[in-house]
Amino acid sequence: MDQLSLADLAVFARAAALGTLSAAARERGVPVSQVSRAVDRIERACGVALLRRSARGLTLTHDGEAFLAFCQQVTHTRHGLEADLSRRGRQVGGRVRVSLSSAMAQHWVVPALPGLLARHPQLEVDLLVDDKLVELARDGVDLAIRTGTPSALSMVARPLGHIATGLYASAAYLARHGTPERPEDVLQPPHTLMSNCTHPVLNKLRFSEGRQAAAEGALRSDSTAVLAQMAASGLGIAHLPVRVAETFALQPVLPGSFESAQVPVCALMLPDRQRVPRVRACVDHLVKVFA
Repeated sequence: MDQLSLADLAVFARAAALGTLSAAARERGVPVSQVSRAVDRIERACGVALLRRSARGLTLTHDGEAFLAFCQQVTHTRHGLEADLSRRGRQVGGRVRVSLSSAMAQHWVVPALPGLLARHPQLEVDLLVDDKLVELARDGVDLAIRTGTPSALSMVARPLGHIATGLYASAAYLARHGTPERPEDVLQPPHTLMSNCTHPVLNKLRFSEGRQAAAEGALRSDSTAVLAQMAASGLGIAHLPVRVAETFALQPVLPGSFESAQVPVCALMLPDRQRVPRVRACVDHLVKVFA
């Protein structure tokens, strides 16, 4: 019976249950001839008569009763398998390797992990903390979370949201050097404006009335977390995400004049990883976090 399909078995079972070929055809929305050909194909494959046709309808032969039991068993097994696979498809599990900066890990992703794992308890997460963008394929990384606009065409980027930013300094620094009153004050002595040596977007400063400036301080770092620590130590003024600055109890500088950069955040993936359920579950959860 190699040439028979599951559809053929289902047609035979319904024709036997309904008692006529025409009833089975109406149920399926197909011509009666199509159902008749399916029954003929089954009987030829089995080499025996399975149905008796009469004016009053269909009746099963002895062999037909045995074949119907077989059809019902196959159908039951099929439905059970489909339900099991569907249930497994909804259960997200396995390990996801995520590359991200230390600030992103500490202030956004780690606080979001309890909600993610509560929703998907079979999920396993590796957080690879590095402020530099890794090679996803070489390092076996499923997902990289980065700020700014991605430039690598080989990766798929999904926007997660935006991070509000501001200028911040410690209370001790402001007490020692005074509080800047104008945008130009932060760019000249006695003030020290620190900058990021790898993320230019964080060095672009915009103020009200269209004024712009660039942070080109003598003190620089490639890590937002380190810049925040430097500001907390009283070393200068830093352009930081609001959430990071609040964690270090830093004071806003020129809050009425400085315009937040609204730095974009995106999830970067290789094209073959974006549809993997465990990766998609992580990204979907992070979209809610940044929203």
